[in-house]
Amino acid sequence: MTRLLTVIAAVAALAAPVAAQAAPPVGKTGKIRVLYLDQSVGFRHKPVTRPENSNGPTLSEVTLAEIGAKSGFTVESTQDARVITPEKLKDIDVLAFYTTGELPIPAEAWAAIQTWVESGKGGFIGLHSATDTHWDYTGPGQTYTAFINGKFAGHPWTQGTPITVQALGGKDPVNTAWPARFSYAEEIYQYSDYDPGKVRVLQALDFTDMALKRPWFVPITWTREIGHGRLFQTNLGHTPSTWSDPRYRAQIVEAVRWTAHRTPGTAKPNPDEQALWALRSLLAYDGRPKAEVEARLAKLAKADPAWRRDAAARTAALRPLWPAKPDSDKAPFDAAYKAVLDEVLAKSS
Repeated sequence: MTRLLTVIAAVAALAAPVAAQAAPPVGKTGKIRVLYLDQSVGFRHKPVTRPENSNGPTLSEVTLAEIGAKSGFTVESTQDARVITPEKLKDIDVLAFYTTGELPIPAEAWAAIQTWVESGKGGFIGLHSATDTHWDYTGPGQTYTAFINGKFAGHPWTQGTPITVQALGGKDPVNTAWPARFSYAEEIYQYSDYDPGKVRVLQALDFTDMALKRPWFVPITWTREIGHGRLFQTNLGHTPSTWSDPRYRAQIVEAVRWTAHRTPGTAKPNPDEQALWALRSLLAYDGRPKAEVEARLAKLAKADPAWRRDAAARTAALRPLWPAKPDSDKAPFDAAYKAVLDEVLAKSS
């Protein structure tokens, strides 16, 4: 079932001129139309759960309608992926997912979505568990996991866990709502099938002052350019209170405008910056004082970039070695961890 939650007038901000290099494709003017899919085939989160004994809108549907009404875009919400057809794509500008599990998206529909994004006619937004979503696909283009650039691989940081979020990527139009560094409490995913060379990370965990640490890089928010199209993904949004946070709401507005080509901004990948943050995570996990971590990173920043990326990849390879249970054999992890740590310490001495 599809419901049109709100129809509103465009605001003047949407008509503001943009830089020539970020100019939208022909036809990308006027009111932005968002199609929001919050279907759960796997775990169902509270922000996408309908009220008990009701077919009323979910918390996230209501929130998107509210911020759309204030910001100049319409939102049509559905919990049925089968409504996303090649014909439907002609009537929208942005496709947003807050989904889980194996969605019922036919191969021809997914191929059409990819073509629509690559052409610049449409943009894609993933919220929280959009990375905990998949389906079999062997057609042209990419699988969904490759498209969004990550797959859920556990969440050591469960709901309510204190975290520290750090901005990366410099000043970016999709990351102006949040402070450069802030403390929060959220459920945060770590990922498999993640390629740092494909995305520009805008927010990540900083373990230097967190109790629950891991020796690998954990991105939270990233952007990507696919052909002429734009993609935005954020892990934030698990907790209902996050949906009430004006900063989160503002970031969604920024993401809608950016993916719809209404605001400028590149998504040039920043793998070298990500690599340094991976080494930061490693040193913080080892219990090094923050001042020492900063001093070593200053030296590592001058190291060979190829070596830094390789060392970062080796920290990422530690994740699948992490013991599945407290009594699991930790020897393979410990050996791989010590090898990369010793090398990083030697390089930064």
